[in-house]
Amino acid sequence: MPAPLTPRVLGRLRLAAQGLLGNGLPSVPDAVRWMTAMQAQDLGAALWAVGQRVPGIAASDVRAALDAGTVVRSWPMRGTLHLLAPEDLRWILGITSGRLMNMVAGRHRELAITPDDIAHCRDIAFTTFDTLKTEGAPGASREQLFLAFEEAGQLTKAQRGIHLLGSLCQRAWLVQGPMAVSNGKVGVQQLFVPFDEWIHQSRELDREQGIAELLFRYLRSRGPATIKDFSWWSQIPLKEARAALDTVRDGLVELESGGTSYWLSPESAAMLDDGVPGSRSLLALPGFDEYLLGYQDRSLVLAPEFAELVVPGKNGVFKRIIVSGGEVIGTWARTASGKTIGVEPEPFSGTLGPAAERSFQAQGRAYLKFMAG
Repeated sequence: MPAPLTPRVLGRLRLAAQGLLGNGLPSVPDAVRWMTAMQAQDLGAALWAVGQRVPGIAASDVRAALDAGTVVRSWPMRGTLHLLAPEDLRWILGITSGRLMNMVAGRHRELAITPDDIAHCRDIAFTTFDTLKTEGAPGASREQLFLAFEEAGQLTKAQRGIHLLGSLCQRAWLVQGPMAVSNGKVGVQQLFVPFDEWIHQSRELDREQGIAELLFRYLRSRGPATIKDFSWWSQIPLKEARAALDTVRDGLVELESGGTSYWLSPESAAMLDDGVPGSRSLLALPGFDEYLLGYQDRSLVLAPEFAELVVPGKNGVFKRIIVSGGEVIGTWARTASGKTIGVEPEPFSGTLGPAAERSFQAQGRAYLKFMAG
């Protein structure tokens, strides 16, 4: 008999679609490309998000992909940083940046940022890159660019600098490149580099093609999901999203649960007949993980009464989550006692059962090994 469409079954289908069950995804670039865009405002969280989808790697492998440019980090949607495949960034910006720039237009007026200011900062940045290149530097830090902006009369205080940098990235003039090195150690910041020097090949899609591509890939990697989930995630207007669905629906499967239509890939839907895996799985996922953040309606996997325990005060900052069998059952924290680093579960029920506790501790050890590698 096909599995009943309970929230936990739908949640496990999402786990499988996102590469969080079974053998996962084969490599860092493959994982990022499959997910299309992964929330990466918190770089440490983004590293572990990739690590949970690619078994056997270390945080250094994700940083190496950023250093090599096989994965890039920029602001493609919702004004937040994401990891993307390099060939995808330009066409995604082509369909998302206009709306984002309209959304921040009021803030730009408050900060006295004009199109001429943005063009001026582009020229300043390129001059700075040329100067640093003669010194053997692979790019410019945010602080170096801010200093150059200030010296040229472009103020950077009160978030003006970060809005200027974001605008340059939105226009595909700049992108974040290799990891910055300080005192011989890789830090947590990336250097900015010219877009065209860092990304040599970009796919070319017009708006209609791009929205259809983005929708199909979103539903393939995150389904079961709704068209409203996609519209929120991508900031594509619902009217355009629904039009795109008409062009790709033949490659998808529609499920109805609780009066809501969910879309997913045929491969994911086939699990309903063969047995949806992961009923006993337990994962310690990072804050901001796409498993929870990547949907407008999160109540399918997170009971509404616990939502503020994950996002306290609805402040937009997502805590690390424990996912058991497709359901978010708690949060977890990284702890430090002297030089000893550990992890601590914070289950909604107050305690984990013995088996879940053992699984969580195994996840914690995997996390600490990953981050140290």
